[in-house]
Amino acid sequence: MAGTDPHQPPPPPERAEGCLVVALRIPLRIVVLVLVVPVRMAWDALAATGRFLWRYALAPAGRAIGWLLYGLVVVPLGWLYRYLLTPLGHALAWVYARVLTPVGHALMWVLRPVGQALAWLLRMAATGIGTVLYRIARVLLVLPALVLWRWLLVPAGRVLAVVGREIGAALGHAWRIAGYVSRAVGRVLGTLFRWMFVEPARWVYRTLLTPVGHVVRDLLLRPVAEAARAVGRAGRQALAAARETVRQARADVRRALFGEPRRPGPVDRRELMAPETRTLGSSTTALTKD
Repeated sequence: MAGTDPHQPPPPPERAEGCLVVALRIPLRIVVLVLVVPVRMAWDALAATGRFLWRYALAPAGRAIGWLLYGLVVVPLGWLYRYLLTPLGHALAWVYARVLTPVGHALMWVLRPVGQALAWLLRMAATGIGTVLYRIARVLLVLPALVLWRWLLVPAGRVLAVVGREIGAALGHAWRIAGYVSRAVGRVLGTLFRWMFVEPARWVYRTLLTPVGHVVRDLLLRPVAEAARAVGRAGRQALAAARETVRQARADVRRALFGEPRRPGPVDRRELMAPETRTLGSSTTALTKD
């Protein structure tokens, strides 16, 4: 077959499902679906709450705690490791290499001929005792355990494996169906909330509150604002008249005490015709004239 690897082993043949599997599948899936739908809905709500808490509460708090732990724990531990534990470890390594290792080698050399002798003696004693114990254990423990395993535990394990596989498949199907049900219930609740609260509130605002607001604005707020502006203009005019009156009174008092101020005379800006005025040649016509 085109595109098939010749070295790849063929897929295992599908096993035929027995009557036990068929009899257990549908009731298990129905029961598990009924049990899983509330769990899935609660799980979706908890997951949404957890994502919100993680994004806006736990993640910032975790970063703050991480920086705090880094400053209070990691940095001091790094300093302790670098300036205390490392020199101490080097000293201990020197003691181990230069003192303990030669002493240990000497002790091992002494213990090795003693251990070999003891091992030979124990081997000779244990050979006969071990043979007897092995035969007794084989008759009393191994053979009954083999019978129990072959004729009881293996069949029970196969039945439990079938039941567990079907329960797992039913849980998977029920979890997916519960997800669909949860989303549908959420959409229905959202639609009910919108039609029961949002749309009536929008209709009341658009049909009742907006015209009432326009009427209140036109009949009450706008005349009040006009009256307030008229009062403000009258107050400003009265204040300006009062300031002008005060200014005139101050000027009258100044004239009464000090007399009229001296007025500066008119300044003649024309250039005087003097003998020193510059002329062209022998002409007496000034360069500038009025």
